[in-house]
Amino acid sequence: MTAKVNEIKISYCEKLGAIHSPRVTSSHEAAKVLLDNWNRDSIAVKETFKVLLLNNSNRLKGAFQVSDGGITGTLVDLRILFAVVLKTLSVGIILAHNHPSGNLKPSQQDRQLTEKIRKAAELFDIKVLDHLIIVPEGGYFSFADDGLL
Repeated sequence: MTAKVNEIKISYCEKLGAIHSPRVTSSHEAAKVLLDNWNRDSIAVKETFKVLLLNNSNRLKGAFQVSDGGITGTLVDLRILFAVVLKTLSVGIILAHNHPSGNLKPSQQDRQLTEKIRKAAELFDIKVLDHLIIVPEGGYFSFADDGLL
């Protein structure tokens, strides 16, 4: 008797070569990329958590929406986050989420989540370069710029 199992495939399709991808070297550049790609219809309504995926030259491989939440928060499943990071063979990541309230101050939960992700990333030699809080008016808070990473 032959046991049948499900086949698992892991793939990542790069449509824009690294040489043509923008380089992200500051929180300002990361915030611009994020805001240019954020759903403006929902940024003031509900929290969303995203990750920018970078290669070793800090060139943008892509952006991925990890979770979509409610008015005051969103849950981030680290297994989903790291499945995407590992699948894309990214070596650096920039975390981001929005505060619909317009408050740029990171909450204790924001700080704890950032540290949890940073520790997990360290196991895979992946650098968490920043965590940005984006607000509807276009402003942002950078964990890295504020010395919180």
